Amino acid sequence: MRKSLYALPVLLFLIVAGYFAVPLFSGRDPHELPSAMIDKPLPAFDLPALAGGANISNASLLGRVVVINFFASWCVPCKVEHPVLMRLATKEKLPLIGIAYKDEPAASQKELTNGGDPYLQVAIDRKGLTGLDFGVYGVPETYVVDKSGHIRKRFVGPLNAETVERELLPLLRELNRS
Repeated sequence: MRKSLYALPVLLFLIVAGYFAVPLFSGRDPHELPSAMIDKPLPAFDLPALAGGANISNASLLGRVVVINFFASWCVPCKVEHPVLMRLATKEKLPLIGIAYKDEPAASQKELTNGGDPYLQVAIDRKGLTGLDFGVYGVPETYVVDKSGHIRKRFVGPLNAETVERELLPLLRELNRS
């Protein structure tokens, strides 16, 4: 009995080491937050447009590959990401839809007026309910949606040039071919 007590710390160490080792060798990127929405249809939404006019809905996005970017005027990482989005909109003609998340419309409009507007359309999600349906952890978050309205990729945090070149643009080319 006494000898088995000496083995207890070794056994505990092996259990804890195994707990931390399994994720390291699983092949999963530890920086990527999982999303239950991948390969699922867009959640139903019908949001007012920032500039007025027709509402923006999940149904209005069907039939084309789009990139949906959740942003806010109060979001510092969104300001870091903004030049990347501007380049994508002008150089790559990226079909970018913005959703102003938990933001005042006047503040969103001012931000886009001052910094440039990379979006084809901007919707207002004042209460954050659409963001909740998408599974948004915080802004910025970006979703790639295929022609059938299924979410194919999620980017958490600000997009940067490397991620755009390595992941986003190749995925968009592939989705536009199919």
